[in-house]
Amino acid sequence: MRLGVSFRFGKDVSITRDKVIANMRAAERLGFDSLWVFDSVGRGSVALDPLIQVSVAAAVTERIEVGTCILQVPLRHPVELAHRILAAHLMTGGRLRLGVGAGSTRGDFEAVGLDYDARFRSLRDALPLMQRLWRGETVDGVNLTPPTAAKGGPPILIGSWAGGRWIPVAAQQYEGWIASATYTGAPTLKAGIARFREAGGKRAIVTNIAVDLNAPTEPLGDDGPYSLRCSPNEARARLERLAEFGFDDAVLVVEDASEKNLQAVRALWRG
Repeated sequence: MRLGVSFRFGKDVSITRDKVIANMRAAERLGFDSLWVFDSVGRGSVALDPLIQVSVAAAVTERIEVGTCILQVPLRHPVELAHRILAAHLMTGGRLRLGVGAGSTRGDFEAVGLDYDARFRSLRDALPLMQRLWRGETVDGVNLTPPTAAKGGPPILIGSWAGGRWIPVAAQQYEGWIASATYTGAPTLKAGIARFREAGGKRAIVTNIAVDLNAPTEPLGDDGPYSLRCSPNEARARLERLAEFGFDDAVLVVEDASEKNLQAVRALWRG
């Protein structure tokens, strides 16, 4: 199992370009396998544009995989979004892994004046349209003329709740599945990855795993969240459990990006 990292800024409005870049470089230098960014609009915390972030991350690092978990496709017009993703795919040199989903927070949709209840239909319609554009096809008179190095677009991973109906779609039509540990306990994660593998799925990622190695260790509830707010020894055991379930990647959410804390988080798992 590979170990990924994502940095959460919270309400720290003092965050700067230099700090963001330092975090990205630290993730690679300390040996994390991947760097992931989130997507939200107007929730009262610092949330930077995900496609800009992955492009910058690839520009200031050499090898680390970069990804979105999850890019809310229905928040954008599919042609405009396909255009931006194509540029990000080119600028990341093929390191982009595009985690996409319908979104789960009504406020994000209200912020941009879109219908929250139509999000699943919007996602279903948008993904094949964007793929056609990335292949260089003309769709309703639009042709994005993709550069050869980016033609076809990035690998797509579908973000879905572990009990969701999108798991077979992720397995059979796309390059993988991304589960969220935020509201999901161990039994549901285990059942979800079993469904994914039975449907022929390849890469399975569990993300949104909050980590705080200084927090008091408390038992995990069956309903989640599945977190690493516990001692280092217990955190290792919880990562081992995810590996035993069969997940290919675990993405840890870090708020304390100090060198000491990042070293401690990376030392939890060596695969």
